[in-house]
Amino acid sequence: MKIFTIKKYTKIVTLSMALGSMLVACDSFTNDLKPVSDVSDDYFRTQEEYEKALIGAYDMLQSTYLNTLTIVGASDDIILGGDPNTYDQPTLQRVDKMDHTPDDNNQLRDIWKFMYAAMGRANYILEFKDNIDFEGKDEIIAQAYFLRAYYAFELTKFFGDIPLVVEKRDGVDRIQDKRIRIGEQYDVNRVGSIAAVYALIEEDLKEAIPNLPDTQDMKYEISKGAAQALLGKVYLFHGTFDSRQYAKAAAQLNDVIDSEEYSLANLSTLFEKSGENGVESVFEVQYTSVEGAGWDCIQCSEGNYLPQNNAPRDHTGPKYTAGWGFSLPTQQLYDAYQAGDKRKAITILEPATSEYTPSRENTGYFSKKYLPTRANDGTRAGSDPLNWDNNYRAIRYADVLLMAAEAEVQSSGSISNATDHLNEVRARAFGDNSHDYPYNGESDLLGAIYNERRIELAGEGHRFFDLVRTGKAVIAFDVYNATKPADFGEVSYEENKNEVFPIPLVELELANAVTRWRQNQGY
Repeated sequence: MKIFTIKKYTKIVTLSMALGSMLVACDSFTNDLKPVSDVSDDYFRTQEEYEKALIGAYDMLQSTYLNTLTIVGASDDIILGGDPNTYDQPTLQRVDKMDHTPDDNNQLRDIWKFMYAAMGRANYILEFKDNIDFEGKDEIIAQAYFLRAYYAFELTKFFGDIPLVVEKRDGVDRIQDKRIRIGEQYDVNRVGSIAAVYALIEEDLKEAIPNLPDTQDMKYEISKGAAQALLGKVYLFHGTFDSRQYAKAAAQLNDVIDSEEYSLANLSTLFEKSGENGVESVFEVQYTSVEGAGWDCIQCSEGNYLPQNNAPRDHTGPKYTAGWGFSLPTQQLYDAYQAGDKRKAITILEPATSEYTPSRENTGYFSKKYLPTRANDGTRAGSDPLNWDNNYRAIRYADVLLMAAEAEVQSSGSISNATDHLNEVRARAFGDNSHDYPYNGESDLLGAIYNERRIELAGEGHRFFDLVRTGKAVIAFDVYNATKPADFGEVSYEENKNEVFPIPLVELELANAVTRWRQNQGY
């Protein structure tokens, strides 16, 4: 185990046993490499070493752009697109049409590897959490628990009942506070059910919340509100399997709302550089373009290549640079916005046909929330377009309001609260209260909340998981197939299969777990 300081960024390089996948979570070492410690078990002897290890655990958040670009293309509202002449990004193309298989590696395997490596970094801190005492240590440990919970939640959303080492602490099942060392992956088993994994994640967040402050000095650090919002979200997902969890979700999410730490931002700047880490940001993944990036280790980048994916091919417009033409909003999504809804303009880019080269299954629309600008291009280091500095808004206050509204309805809670939360989001979208619920004769409050999530959070990576957890995926993809252009491919979503993705076959084989874990149903 070596710890390096590279200029002003502290990096932790680990040989991480990602359940059978030997993943070196590396970084782009260019100069000023300063070894600090050689033996991992002799680490955590000073406060500084805990702080450096925590930065290493945060660092893996930057690899989650892969999670976002993969799941955005899986929804009914976004077509993958890309090069019209070649089968570019084949795994993503198959995810787009829901015909992926366990043999698909690339992004799906990267999500598996990187999230387990990220959990390993958090576990490294937690394994030695009792080494020494110092003022502020409880907050560091709380952040490590949050990060482990976040990474585990990402894995569970994608792969379902995941393999974890579980231990009993204080009479409650918990994720083991220890790294999985080389050779131990052969004894790791699946938890037993998706609901059981959610329960483990909830325990991490419940332990983290009391030791987190309401606000943080550093933009990247987790606040109490972020942990409560994530816990509320996990409870909402857990509610699919146990309806008693909805009341818990409502309580956590309403606590975030009642804290008055957050508010809705101005839509016109929400996804601009000036809108980053603003009043609506509950949890935001930080990116920077000050270091170059390369294809040999894209997870090493400090930047985000989601914007490059989204930009139109050969684009010549005045504000945005050219990109690869992926993540194309569908006509169905475009038509879902009512007249006067300001969100359409911040969600969908409609360039003139003379300003770009059409993508595969071109719709004429592009995802606008995360796009590379010409202004930012001038400040990027390196030549590969992999390190844009667009932050990812992982949890926005608008999302919290809509999750709280849903949880209230699902738990037979306060309909007045649910309606107020929904209408707060709608009032910003239209500029006044003229479109408050009930509108257009709408009488299904839960249906209205689901629709609001669709148009408010479009292109941000929530839609597919929302369809799965609410049981509406089959209907949504049937509607897409019935209304798509005739020359566009059909989406072959299958119930009791495509709710989760296959465990990459190579990971099953490396862990000798083909029989022990078994592949996810239908694959």
